[in-house]
Amino acid sequence: MTLSLFRRITLIALGALSLTHCTSNPVSGDKDFVLMSEQQERQQGAQAHQDILREYAALTAPALQAYVNAIGQKLAQHSQRPDLPWTFTLLDSPDVNAFALPGGYVYLTRGLLAYLNSEAELAGVLGHEIGHVTARHGVRQQSASTAAGLDAVLGSILLPGLNSQAGAGMMQSVAPAWTAGYGREHELESNRLGAQYLAKSGYEPQAMIAVIGMLRDQALFAAEQARREGREPHSSFHGTFDTHPGNDARLKQVVDASNQYRVAAPREGRAEYLQKIDGLVFGDSPAQGIVRDNMLLHAQLGFAIQFPPDWRMSNKADRVLARSPQGDAVLELQRGPKGSQPLATLQNGLKLDPGARFDNGTLSGFPAAFAAGTQQGKPVVVASVVFKEAQYLIAGMTRDKPVYDRERTVLRSAINSFHAITPAERRAAQPGVLKTISARPGMTMASLAKSSVLGGDAESQLRLLNHLYPAGEPKPGQRLKIVQ
Repeated sequence: MTLSLFRRITLIALGALSLTHCTSNPVSGDKDFVLMSEQQERQQGAQAHQDILREYAALTAPALQAYVNAIGQKLAQHSQRPDLPWTFTLLDSPDVNAFALPGGYVYLTRGLLAYLNSEAELAGVLGHEIGHVTARHGVRQQSASTAAGLDAVLGSILLPGLNSQAGAGMMQSVAPAWTAGYGREHELESNRLGAQYLAKSGYEPQAMIAVIGMLRDQALFAAEQARREGREPHSSFHGTFDTHPGNDARLKQVVDASNQYRVAAPREGRAEYLQKIDGLVFGDSPAQGIVRDNMLLHAQLGFAIQFPPDWRMSNKADRVLARSPQGDAVLELQRGPKGSQPLATLQNGLKLDPGARFDNGTLSGFPAAFAAGTQQGKPVVVASVVFKEAQYLIAGMTRDKPVYDRERTVLRSAINSFHAITPAERRAAQPGVLKTISARPGMTMASLAKSSVLGGDAESQLRLLNHLYPAGEPKPGQRLKIVQ
């Protein structure tokens, strides 16, 4: 059985407990309390890197990957740790996020690229993440958490024998500190370092503030969406600020400190950047299936399945998760093991409490098997269906029996909705694609939104894409990003 990503990362950290010592911080020179040497940091990062790529597929875009890597390598050479094996990877995810692992592994999502508007802003994101690595923020925070006894694996295992995880949050499978931020002081330090790397590499360090402004607008938009939908806001990117970046005195101070390295004519690279991302998939990619109104349309694999309309979905490289609005029930779809014996798959792979029921049957006319029971007291329903010589596992779990009684019909309806994709659904399973246009006189964001494929929030989304949120309008001749 393969350990879940979070559990593997946690166990790597625990292996360093016997080597507690203080080392000099590469940035400040001060002594830091850490639980690993630099060699261990590199080893941990290398192992976790492989887990990340299993969890989130790398973007299949060699030219764009090379472009991002070249910028990252240039910035890293101006850092305090130029000799680390720096690796910069674009992930094929619509989430707006970037994060770094110890040892020099930096990740940006396809979704984040869509909202940047220049090469300097891209460098700002990379520089910020490089700063986290050079200052060893991940190692320092992990060491403190482990020493405090916070090394328990989060969440529960839905299908332990089949390597599937469901837990309290959608991003649980990655160590939270590395993707959710390090606290304001460390974020300010990373912004200071990142601005320094930008200036030394020939970019305008103020691009760091522009990036943070965009991320703040993203958070405001997410909060407004959540308010309309009656749920808690969800923000995946770390390091945003409560106030407007232009009014944040400490942020301005740490960024301005890099002006001593600023070149006379810093590079912005707006035109080149927009050209590089023209044609980039926006939102879900065909490789992971397209979600329309919480229905997964997977044209490449040939099936569709309807998840509950008001549940929050997360479409990952190897599985799809959906979570109830209350956060007390989950649904999961993933590829099952090879073979065409679904009953044996469930009986041999599931670890359910005594008294579970197993049955053969069909699902939308395809051979299937079903299981119902509990796993450590949590109600579970699972189906394994054989479709086009592959098995697919669909599972639901709730926190307790009262929640299961409330969601029983919803869970079973979602499982039973699995079917071969129809011609109409296949036509609907086309991804959005970023295109750049030149704004004509009189063009407004409202007029662009009317012909957009982005739906009810098109106007706000287009403004976010072009740094015009919440009420900006384009100027004639301005290059704009739209989604077709």
